[in-house]
Amino acid sequence: MEQREIAIEAKNVCINYRIMKNVTVRHNLFKKRSHEETFEAVKNVSFTVEKGGILGVIGKNGSGKSTLLRAIAGVFSPNSGSIDLKGHTVSLMALGVGFKENLTGRDNIALSGMLLGFGENQIRDKMQEIVDFAEIGEFIDRPVRTYSSGMHSKLAFAITAMLETDIMLVDEVLSVGDERFKKKSLSKMKELITDKNRTVIIVSHNIDTLKSLCDEVMWIHDGELREMGKPEEVLTHYVEFMK
Repeated sequence: MEQREIAIEAKNVCINYRIMKNVTVRHNLFKKRSHEETFEAVKNVSFTVEKGGILGVIGKNGSGKSTLLRAIAGVFSPNSGSIDLKGHTVSLMALGVGFKENLTGRDNIALSGMLLGFGENQIRDKMQEIVDFAEIGEFIDRPVRTYSSGMHSKLAFAITAMLETDIMLVDEVLSVGDERFKKKSLSKMKELITDKNRTVIIVSHNIDTLKSLCDEVMWIHDGELREMGKPEEVLTHYVEFMK
């Protein structure tokens, strides 16, 4: 049996957040520091995703799904453990990530493209395609701070869908926006992931989306990997648990 190439390898990933206590400046200046409280968002998670694989991630709110996705995207580094993307390019499709609020949508497209490693000519060639797909009209030339969450979602999806990378990370963006855009984005996502060289991780609460798109599903609960396997089995266990 031919062994498939690994695109993402996470080993013993731990991610902690410092919990800031509401104390006065005077207290901070004159009191000895006690041990800082930390919240373990991701606890010793290990998994691999094969090249061309589509992994769904599910779990209740606050379980560490988005935190893990941002670490894979390189937004921040884990406190311990490692994430190896095997030299592949990666993009994160998520609300509020990577946009500069005071820049226009068009300027953010250019900035996002450069951050993903695309050249000016490549971005220019794709610009109108991104603008057309996003369907936010004259807002494309207004500051992103004036956007609704739906507009954020549409622009984020359009940028990542049109500026194609080896690894696509999708965080709940498919569930935001009007019904027509949801159908359009789901159709585009299906088109993108039929490319067997592209690896995709989708974080979603939508059972039907994960069943229809994913090869495997990972269930994260309170920061720990509870189960990973065939979508039908894992999602059945998850739904039973959440009742």
